[in-house]
Amino acid sequence: MEKELWEEFVFSKQTLRELSETFKYSKKQLRRIFHEIKVEEKIHNPRKVNLVVDATFFGKKETRQWGVIVFRDFHSKENLWWKFVDEEKTIHYTQGKIFLESLGYEILSVTCDGLPGLINVFNTQTPVQFCHFHEAQIVRRYVTENPKLIQGHELLALVQILTITTESIFKQRLNIYIDRHREFLNEKTTDFKTSRLFFTHQRLRAAIHSLVRNLSLLFTYQKFPDLKIPNTTNALESHFSHIKDIVRIHRGLSISIKQKVIHAILLNSSIVLKSERIE
Repeated sequence: MEKELWEEFVFSKQTLRELSETFKYSKKQLRRIFHEIKVEEKIHNPRKVNLVVDATFFGKKETRQWGVIVFRDFHSKENLWWKFVDEEKTIHYTQGKIFLESLGYEILSVTCDGLPGLINVFNTQTPVQFCHFHEAQIVRRYVTENPKLIQGHELLALVQILTITTESIFKQRLNIYIDRHREFLNEKTTDFKTSRLFFTHQRLRAAIHSLVRNLSLLFTYQKFPDLKIPNTTNALESHFSHIKDIVRIHRGLSISIKQKVIHAILLNSSIVLKSERIE
């Protein structure tokens, strides 16, 4: 009965109130059951994998923010490793990498975002693909969705072709853009308080620097066509989105129970209970 309650709670999106009415348990009893229920451990099948790695966070920084880092096999859509954290650090990704390799997994490629230092965790021996979606997000964060400057609109338009172009063409177009606007990009303004000069369009320059810095990693998937490397972390982003929907349904519960819910979903690799897990 406890397992049935748990699966209804996690995978059928039943709230405490709904479960209480259906199974005639009080909410207090249900909380106790879910607090005491033991989570299953991951069973591994070591093999060659194309990893998509990312993190998502819950809560607010003003109170307590916590999250989970996930390593997912892109082609089998199976979550292989995850860790609950208060802060995203490269050491956590190193732990995941070492853990999987110690079991016998061979990491063929890694698709990831722009966490500083993350590329170095994998890049020594493994092809690394920088997520196109995250690169576009970085540019939009600097120039906004609706830039006031025509140069910002042009940069957004350039980023939109990332997924449908090649490295040589994109690099050529980026260089043309920089050359055409070089004088504008090098404009400086005087700080009247300190009399120091600073670049007038710092945010636009930062967006361009991000593209230049990550350029060699944006087209890794084209350099190793046989590996079938994904060029975005969208497989995890959509997974995270569904998980957050379920966590919102169960708002008000303790963090420990929420983490058990997330663990169950990640173990199942889907928010829909798979038939092979039903006894």
